[in-house]
Amino acid sequence: MKKNMGSGDSIIRLILASIIVLLYLTHIVTGILGVILLALGAIFVLTAFVKFCPLYLPFKIDTSKDKSI
Repeated sequence: MKKNMGSGDSIIRLILASIIVLLYLTHIVTGILGVILLALGAIFVLTAFVKFCPLYLPFKIDTSKDKSI
């Protein structure tokens, strides 16, 4: 699996995931929408740590600085 995400993307995804968890824990977002957003936040965290986003593949997006990996 080739890395296709740079550190900027990873940081943004981690910040968004943190905001989603905060909104859920403070009961601003609840119910089905809250569960869906938590799942999205988990996906953000996973893709941030592995530095690979499968949605970038069809669009040939590569924001990583090191193109040799």
